[in-house]
Amino acid sequence: MVQFHALSLLYEIRQHDRLAISKMVAQLTRGTVSSPMATCLLIRYITTILRGYGPDMLASANGRAAYQFLELSLRHRSESVIYEAAKALISLPSAEERDLAPAVAVLQLFLSSPKSTLRLAAMRALSDVAIAKPAAIIKCNDDMESLIADSNRSIATFAITTLLKTGSEASIDRLMKQISSFMNEIADEFKIVVVTAIRELCLKYPLKHRVLVGFLANFLREEGGFEFKKAIVDAIVALICAIPETKESSLFHLCEFIEDCEFTALSTQILHLVGSLGPTTAAPARYIRFVYNRIILENAVVRAAAVAALTKFAAKLPALRASVSVLLRRSLRDEDDEVRDRATLALRLLGEDLKSILASPDEQREISQGAVSISPPRPANQLLLEPLPMPFFKLAQALEKFEMIGGHDESSQALTMSTLPIVEDARPAALVHVSSRPNSISVDGIVSELHKVPELTALGPVFRSTPPIDLTESETEYVVSYIKHVMLNHVVLEFMITNTIDEQVLLDACINLEATDDSGHYTVESSIRAPELRCGETSRSWLVLQHDASTEFTFAAQFVAELRFRAVDIDPGTGEIQGDQGGFPEEYPLEDVELCTPDFMSEVKIVDIDFRAMWEAMDASGEVLEKCVLQTRELESAVTNITACLGMRSKDREHAVDMVTKNVSSHSFHIVGTLVGSIKFLIRAQIQQSDEKAACLLKMAVRSPDAVVSRAVASCIK
Repeated sequence: MVQFHALSLLYEIRQHDRLAISKMVAQLTRGTVSSPMATCLLIRYITTILRGYGPDMLASANGRAAYQFLELSLRHRSESVIYEAAKALISLPSAEERDLAPAVAVLQLFLSSPKSTLRLAAMRALSDVAIAKPAAIIKCNDDMESLIADSNRSIATFAITTLLKTGSEASIDRLMKQISSFMNEIADEFKIVVVTAIRELCLKYPLKHRVLVGFLANFLREEGGFEFKKAIVDAIVALICAIPETKESSLFHLCEFIEDCEFTALSTQILHLVGSLGPTTAAPARYIRFVYNRIILENAVVRAAAVAALTKFAAKLPALRASVSVLLRRSLRDEDDEVRDRATLALRLLGEDLKSILASPDEQREISQGAVSISPPRPANQLLLEPLPMPFFKLAQALEKFEMIGGHDESSQALTMSTLPIVEDARPAALVHVSSRPNSISVDGIVSELHKVPELTALGPVFRSTPPIDLTESETEYVVSYIKHVMLNHVVLEFMITNTIDEQVLLDACINLEATDDSGHYTVESSIRAPELRCGETSRSWLVLQHDASTEFTFAAQFVAELRFRAVDIDPGTGEIQGDQGGFPEEYPLEDVELCTPDFMSEVKIVDIDFRAMWEAMDASGEVLEKCVLQTRELESAVTNITACLGMRSKDREHAVDMVTKNVSSHSFHIVGTLVGSIKFLIRAQIQQSDEKAACLLKMAVRSPDAVVSRAVASCIK
């Protein structure tokens, strides 16, 4: 115990001196520590040092000596030291399978120990190894199978989940039989862990989807809490997205589940899924019974979701439209307002006459006998079947912007989804050099000010605006920053100019731009000057660039910028003009002004199921494939860099933006965006670490209505 405290104190004293720590560890590894607790602490310090070396941990003499000490500790007389050394070896970065063999062998011996603490510790360590290198512990499978019946449920759970990660395709049926009896004996928190492992196993062996999905469906009908049932539903939905062959059987299992489901949130989630995917199955009519039963038997929230699901069946399947309309009519007299409103809206969008919807039951029967099936118009189909192009809170902001720029005037455009201004999230900071100076006015407020300038109102709505970008340092005599306002055919550059010189007043200040090449993508259409700037004042100047229609999808450009003005000398004390009242012309060089393709792109938020449908619906002739090598080792860093180049965030299946699972060698993500002019594009990307893990390989597919658009989006990755 004395050695333990002494070593801990030494480390606290020297922890900020890496060289001193290395010398201390090198000295103690020569056999001067006899206490098992102190040895365990020393092993933890050695592990920290080795992780600091990274992939080259064995290149130095100190690294090799520390690694050899860990291997020698596997033969220590104390079980705690042996376990600590084994855990350290399997957690080292860049460790190959052959390097893990001694540690795995020791942990395998612990699996047959009579002490439950050792068995639990060994299973926990082996479970961590199975995530990244399952092949390294396959030889332990027989020992782990014997632990499924262990009296300690934590050990049994670790054994099952680890076997699911390391098991072969041939062993799945046997494992499922062993797990079936085990699941009834454990708590819900352990069941959720098993469900997650089964989902990963099904993704690994998709041919076994019938067995694995059937196993999950059986436990949907068993007793369990909300979190457990939600984990199963989420797993089945994820498998539908990843393995299309599971769609019909999985939907049927979920429909059977909602017959006796006591959780409203799960029922509505499943009804939404059935409404989206049910009409695309081979026999869609079989699902209508399950959906309509919810209208008869469930609460108001579920009834409303069921009405929405039935509406999608009617809109997508003309053959079933008349029958579904009859079912929807029965909800017109529901006791809940939401259900009645949804049913009325659905029937109206499906082409029903308002008079027939409001008629009495007898009148409705007379009308229905002579009724002719009418296909809903295209706008109605769009409202019923396609997701909104933006979330509700962004729709509210877009409507406010539309009204702010004069949408209530008779001369303005009609209010449609396509004419609404784009409202987007804040972009990743890596994309632009955002101004660090405080700015009390938000971007939305600046846009409202923009539309108050008479010369700019005729240019139309703003597609998107960038945050302020600096063109000078904050300590210079003239401080300039600018905002890019992107419109359909124009780009308005708004310059904020600040005068910091007491002895001068700036008159008619403006920014002059000269293109760095002769491409002629943009021409200066007009310029609005800042009339007067006294010391400490900030005024605005605008420059309108017109985009050349012949270079429709070529957006990138660079300009040499220069501040031009007339300087008038004044007395800083009295403010009186000294010298020529007209002033003298001055020029002040600024940083270059750049326009890049991401400035003309905005992201769209969707769920993964919608992305799959959108990808399949979009014509493949506009697809562009790209492959490139990224000079970064970390997957998370690679994803961050790619999305920053695009100015967007990825939409992965867990709906967690840009989160990459640890200890994996590849990552896939989806991005949906809109180019100026309401041109939608889709991106599917996969990042794979190279064998040496010195770089990452990016494979990216971009789809849009035009291959030129796809190439423009793909070219953003530099």
